[in-house]
Amino acid sequence: MKVLVTGTDGYIGSVLGPYLIQKGHSVTGLDTGFYRAGWLFNNGEKVYPSYINKDLREIEVEDLEGFDAVVHLAELSNDPLGKLNPDITYKINHKGSVRIAKLCKQAGIERFVYASSCSVYGAGNSDYKTEESEVNPQTAYAECKTRVERDVSKLADDTFSPTFLRNATAYGASPRMRFDIVLNNLSGLAWTTGVIEMISDGMPWRPLVHIRDISKAFWCALEAPREIIHNQVFNVGDTEENFRVREIAEIVGAAFPGCKTTFGDSGGDNRSYRVSFDKINSQLPGFSCEYNAEKGAQELYKVFNQIDLDEETFNAKPYTRLKQLKFLLSTGQLNDDLYWIKDGIPANKTKYTESALAK
Repeated sequence: MKVLVTGTDGYIGSVLGPYLIQKGHSVTGLDTGFYRAGWLFNNGEKVYPSYINKDLREIEVEDLEGFDAVVHLAELSNDPLGKLNPDITYKINHKGSVRIAKLCKQAGIERFVYASSCSVYGAGNSDYKTEESEVNPQTAYAECKTRVERDVSKLADDTFSPTFLRNATAYGASPRMRFDIVLNNLSGLAWTTGVIEMISDGMPWRPLVHIRDISKAFWCALEAPREIIHNQVFNVGDTEENFRVREIAEIVGAAFPGCKTTFGDSGGDNRSYRVSFDKINSQLPGFSCEYNAEKGAQELYKVFNQIDLDEETFNAKPYTRLKQLKFLLSTGQLNDDLYWIKDGIPANKTKYTESALAK
């Protein structure tokens, strides 16, 4: 299958593309390059043999011709970034993603696999959320996911089969690492400081899933018979991998010898949800998770030890989404709409503080 993967310079995309290549697919990458500066380690896997260097908002139907499937990852991530500027998040994540889906349909691409998120469940009681549960997004990022699912599902017909993969909170080693997601962040703190000092009580629930298991889910969705994945939603993960945040901290602390873990009072984060992953494990052929949180923390310990991760690298801009975009804006490399400055003339270096990321 000839597959276009958007967001290939991202945390998941830099693992997913080589994974699909190993499975025998012909893969082309697409990315605008916000996070291209970050490269934590070389894992020896194949890079993309073909690449489209474009903002997803600038893609035209001609860019999509000839592909059998599109895997769409490229959006602004994560919750803190969406909170700082909901307007630009909606423009890129919602409108941009729906536009890509429409162009795919116009180009005759049958399969469109969208990276959604379990964050659409937001907050609620302790019941396990299924694909049939009512969504309750708490952030602009999660709200955009629900809107894309709603609008793209309306495009489904005999010629166009969208699939929506609601990924649990990702973790695991990636060459283009992220240290602004919970297990990775706690692991980085454990390695560089020897202490996981939480200001909250860590009681909210989070489901976790390794990025290689996310990659496996996308591969299974591409390979599955059409009648199984057509206009379907799948939660991606394993039901056993629902944890309270304090449990994640304890798992990480156990994987990093000598690490001390402390907790504070109850925090203000109202996002808490447990998720059932029975559907994907029973209905999507070939899928089951190969990683768990303990294995993932041990993997990160091994990587950090191998590359001798230091505190400066752990806190560096390219590995935290919000830091990197603020840097690109403050140095005039991006304008207020997060388009690259193309004429080589720096933009107003302070403009972003009042507009692009501070509305």
